Amino acid sequence: MSRPALAVGWLFDAQRGAHDRLISRWLFLRALGGIYFSAFYSLLFQIRGLMGPSGILPANTYLQAVTRSLGSWERIWYTPTLLWWSSGNTALTLLCWAGLICSLLLLLNLWPRGMLVACFVLFLSFVTAAQDFSGYQSDGMLLEAGFLSIFFAPPGLRPGLSRGHPSSRANWFLLLWEWFRIYFESGVVKLMSGDPEWRNFTAMDEYYQNGPLPTWIGWYVQHFPHWFHAGTVYATLALELGVVWMLFLPRRFRIICFCIVTPWQIGVILTANYTFLNYLVLALGVLLLDDRFIAKIVPSRWKSKLAITPNHGSGLPSETSADEGSEVGSVGPGSEIFAGRVRRAWTILKYATSSLILLWIFYATTALMLPSYPLPMSPVIALEPLRIANRYGLFAVMTRGRYEIEFQASRDGTTWMAYPFRYKPQLLNQAPRIYAPYQPRFDWNLWFASLGSWQDYPIVPNTEVRLLANDKDVLELFAANQFDQEPPHQVRVLLWQYWFTSTAEKRSTGLWWRRELLGLYAPTLEREPDGEIKVLEWPNVQPRR
Repeated sequence: MSRPALAVGWLFDAQRGAHDRLISRWLFLRALGGIYFSAFYSLLFQIRGLMGPSGILPANTYLQAVTRSLGSWERIWYTPTLLWWSSGNTALTLLCWAGLICSLLLLLNLWPRGMLVACFVLFLSFVTAAQDFSGYQSDGMLLEAGFLSIFFAPPGLRPGLSRGHPSSRANWFLLLWEWFRIYFESGVVKLMSGDPEWRNFTAMDEYYQNGPLPTWIGWYVQHFPHWFHAGTVYATLALELGVVWMLFLPRRFRIICFCIVTPWQIGVILTANYTFLNYLVLALGVLLLDDRFIAKIVPSRWKSKLAITPNHGSGLPSETSADEGSEVGSVGPGSEIFAGRVRRAWTILKYATSSLILLWIFYATTALMLPSYPLPMSPVIALEPLRIANRYGLFAVMTRGRYEIEFQASRDGTTWMAYPFRYKPQLLNQAPRIYAPYQPRFDWNLWFASLGSWQDYPIVPNTEVRLLANDKDVLELFAANQFDQEPPHQVRVLLWQYWFTSTAEKRSTGLWWRRELLGLYAPTLEREPDGEIKVLEWPNVQPRR
């Protein structure tokens, strides 16, 4: 066999693959099941208000617009979602419940390949049709990792560690390639953005306060001295641009890399709510470890169960096995010979197809990461609808203030009452909480909206209209409704700037926040007796940058 053929077999043939990564694969897939579960669990309580028929951004309206723009087959390819069959509240709820069940079965290691396919299709169905409520980098990360894991997972209904079916080295590398790109591309965009906050080592001075959804631990860390925050800027850039390159070094360096990035990710989880993003990066990092290292740190009672017996056999039938099959076939029915040939052809086709897909994803992700060296983009564009080859880059530019949108309603135009949020900061005496990996997409999107103009974020005026109608699904996105007996006649949206209180202020008042009113963010709307809605007042604040 030629050297190129041996190299291809070494990379893509699972039976010659990563025999020393069985435990880390098992741990990663169980963690991925938990992350999928958190994603669908979060959606279960929000999806009707977000994209139901009477939600803020109805999926059926969006899909109708796609239908008018594209042909019958084009719409399915460019907008791949099961919601083409139905996008009513029942279908949306079933999508979430199906995702919960499949992710739970994946967590329990029941038919992992099948469950990964189901979770991917179901989550992609949501992401495709959710418009502004999806498309975050975290969604792309989960879809990319979930798709690659379909090939990474072992076959079988209850495979366990599946010693006889290790993953291919190419598949193992592509998952770590995603992990590497998340870090490295984030470091690159920080330098390329020209943001003086990163260049002057001040990016972390107000980071814990100004992020989308802070935590109470972040409040305390915010009050550390400047030298600490400047040090974390340096450490962030060093980790993203330097430490992660240990992936490409020998085993010892990969283990050291894991021991550095894991505490770092735990620190991020404790000081900021970035939904399941950091949990996914944490889980991908487990693949840096091999079974020999993991076996050293697990409890003694588990070590006998985790003993690995390498199987160095080839994934394709060998020449010997083929000869033996011929010999058996010569004394048996001819159908056995035919069946053996079919199995061999199917195995070759399976490996060829998976190898082509993995190479395609590697090419697309590399092309996206190297814009200075333009490569043909047709293969990249072809994968865009599936969200399995993405460009990453977190916190290229730091926000320089914390702004909060608040919805208020009135029956008489004089007495205004605020709608309380479930997750984002509002009450000054309420400590910011830790609830990741749960993802409150409504609260999260309002943080982005607060940095721009209401014209660019239709979720804000659409929410006003739904509140005037006392829409129950949208009201479920809030913590309470003080107009449950009768809908309000007017709704307005105020914009506040928030700051963490100082340690002295908190000691004396018990408040976690202080705030200042900036003005009206969006048009004030009024519901007329005939049901018509009109604008009473236009906003008076400028978009933030």
